[in-house]
Amino acid sequence: MEQLVNKKMSSKPYYKATLGLASIFLILGACNSGTTPGNRALEKTPEPKTPVSVTRISNVPLSDYIELNATATFQQKGIIKASSNGYVQAVNVKKGDYVKGGQTLFTVITKEARSIGNAINNLDPSFKFTGLTRITANTAGFAGEVSHQKGDYVQEGEQLAVITNLNSFVFLMDLPYELTGIIKNQKTLEVTLPDGQKLAGKLGPAIPLVDSISQTQRVIIQVKTQRLIPEGLIAKVKLIRSESPNPIALPKESILANETQDEFWVMKLINDTVAVKITIQKGIETGNYIEIKSPLFKPDERFVLTGNYGLPDTAKIIINHK
Repeated sequence: MEQLVNKKMSSKPYYKATLGLASIFLILGACNSGTTPGNRALEKTPEPKTPVSVTRISNVPLSDYIELNATATFQQKGIIKASSNGYVQAVNVKKGDYVKGGQTLFTVITKEARSIGNAINNLDPSFKFTGLTRITANTAGFAGEVSHQKGDYVQEGEQLAVITNLNSFVFLMDLPYELTGIIKNQKTLEVTLPDGQKLAGKLGPAIPLVDSISQTQRVIIQVKTQRLIPEGLIAKVKLIRSESPNPIALPKESILANETQDEFWVMKLINDTVAVKITIQKGIETGNYIEIKSPLFKPDERFVLTGNYGLPDTAKIIINHK
């Protein structure tokens, strides 16, 4: 009995020591539970960054303009008419020929001369009766129409041909009446032909007549060119509404807007890894660039060009140098 009691008393300190070590391990385990391998990996994962490309301010001159059609035409056309009744004996012009002023185009012999002319000459050769009438061009130009050929019978006043006056060449532009205010400020007009050639045009008088359906007024545009431009050719005329010779502008891709298109902003870089949202006021807008009216950015400032869609304010970025 005494041995059993002594044995229990001797095992009690060992039990307490074991219990104490177990408690220590539990406390240490609880303290380390917040830094498990998964949590440590989560703490070390860097914040995601959006790859972007950047751009800078451009000072290329900008202009807001519209384009209208203009039709090539000759304002003056000379009508060649028969001066007497008779038969066309000779035709010296074809459609499309260039003629000089005073050049003989037609020869007409009267009906009477054709009938009795030879008989009179046989009776009196000194009389030299021919009955021929030579019809000439009043001005230089191109034959737009030739209405008769040799042998035709024509009456006095009948049209024989139409000669266009080269000096009367102009473009006619149909201008919407609401734009008559801006055309007064046009110093020069740029006329672009379908083949890409550009001609300097000068604003001429406006015809005092408005089309009742389209509400357009016809305006004359004078051009100087050595090239023969065919009548009826349709060219483009550029009318400038407003212009800015030295703007602060950014590419269109760098400008963002809300759904209602009444608020616009850009993402400006404050360093190589952070971009912030800056609200802007737009100015002139062209095909590739938009003028920034405010704020006044500096030339060395950088802006997100691509990759900016959906970026929040103070966004983490990484610059793509490709």
